Amino acid sequence: MGAITAAVNRKGENAVPTVVAMLKELTHRGTDAHGVSTPNSATTAKSIEEIAIKNISSSVALSHNLSRILPRDQPQPVQGDGFTLVFEGRLFPSPSLSEIGEIAEKLAPNPQRNIKHVIEKIEGSYVFAIAVSNKMIAGRDMFGTNPLYYGENDTTCAVASERKALWMLGIRNVESFPPGHVAVVNAQGFSFKPIKTVAQPSLKNVEMEIAAQRLQDLLLESTRKRVSDIEKVAVAFSGGLDSSVIAVLAKDCGINVQLVSVGLENQPEVGFAETAAEALGLPLHLQTYTMSDVERILPKVLWLIEESNVVKTSIAIPFYWAAETVSKLGCNVLLAGQGSDELFGGYHRYLGDYARFGVEAVQKSLFRDVAKSYETNFQRDNQVCSFHKVELRLPFVDREVVHFSLGLPLSLKMESAEDRLRKKVLRRVAQNLGIPLFIANKTKKAIQYTTGVNKVLQRLAKSKGLTLRKYVEKIFRKVYPS
Repeated sequence: MGAITAAVNRKGENAVPTVVAMLKELTHRGTDAHGVSTPNSATTAKSIEEIAIKNISSSVALSHNLSRILPRDQPQPVQGDGFTLVFEGRLFPSPSLSEIGEIAEKLAPNPQRNIKHVIEKIEGSYVFAIAVSNKMIAGRDMFGTNPLYYGENDTTCAVASERKALWMLGIRNVESFPPGHVAVVNAQGFSFKPIKTVAQPSLKNVEMEIAAQRLQDLLLESTRKRVSDIEKVAVAFSGGLDSSVIAVLAKDCGINVQLVSVGLENQPEVGFAETAAEALGLPLHLQTYTMSDVERILPKVLWLIEESNVVKTSIAIPFYWAAETVSKLGCNVLLAGQGSDELFGGYHRYLGDYARFGVEAVQKSLFRDVAKSYETNFQRDNQVCSFHKVELRLPFVDREVVHFSLGLPLSLKMESAEDRLRKKVLRRVAQNLGIPLFIANKTKKAIQYTTGVNKVLQRLAKSKGLTLRKYVEKIFRKVYPS
């Protein structure tokens, strides 16, 4: 885990100082080792200052900050035959040696030709960049579960794990790198090519029990792949359907599972999480907070998520607390249920689509939301967790799980435009796993409401005489002045 940056100088000048400066902006993502490379050389050191004084020059350069989560994590960049590589993320299942070693082996001897195979065939949560003569090549996994951004100005074309590293170069028009794509970057700019992206499979006519068993098997295998290289894992736990399914599946994998739940003082959902954890027979680590805690942490959270979006902010705050709690437990991997609502129709707004436009419209909405989850959820949550040196893994965001779930008819997810529960097939999985009905049939409530964060933000805004949107924007502008 850590951060990558890569840059091409459009004037043929030295890009190494640029990637070093970007690296300094992202030290919160990793301080265990640092490295810089050109197409023909790679160097690593214990501090960025050591790298900055080295006499390295090239118009194409890569850099990396390392946060060592697992023993196999090694300093980067690494050098191949005629190329250098930086990689950020995880492969599932885990490789025998290291992620970057596995990718370097797959790319050799011709990285420009073999890069297609990596994104097509290798599952994981990752981004990477390659430096070859006169150009850089970058790629991202098909779901975009690991953040990567890109942009350019008159002198530089660059990619980085967070937007702030590009903003500090004076690049204002920063975009999220499209998942499942490869970009060739040279002095002329970015040239993108889709390799493997989320696609809508043909809908299958399948009975509920058969679908639920198949989904359970796929989720178990997905969870197993995401915990096979660790002995202890935390689960972001609300006591609801998604987190309970993930918790039970992780427990079935024979791993030490620790539940983590956060919320404002006196929130009724806090008590529900305690009851649910007891019913599942799993230890719960519960942390409660106050209005002053929300006000104190708001600027930091906005700095991390790099957006003033109110909904994203109110979700990121409890996620920040959860990751902080996980870190204090000495745990470095967090499982969460992101992806489930988009796959199985969990959001209440899908009922409106159903009522106004019918079944086909809801199917299209589900697919669109799955494909766009990298922008709405994954980037935000990764950036918050990385600050606490916690690695986020998402069992619902798995190639087989997503393909199977998108191919299920809507009737296995919601009955009608009045369906209060929705997510029917997943609720059946929960029942088959022995999860009590008071959990399996719990109605969906968004985290910003169950934790009480949204209500507290509204109270803070009102105390300043501002709307919630204006209040969050005001704090954001203090964090990131224009």
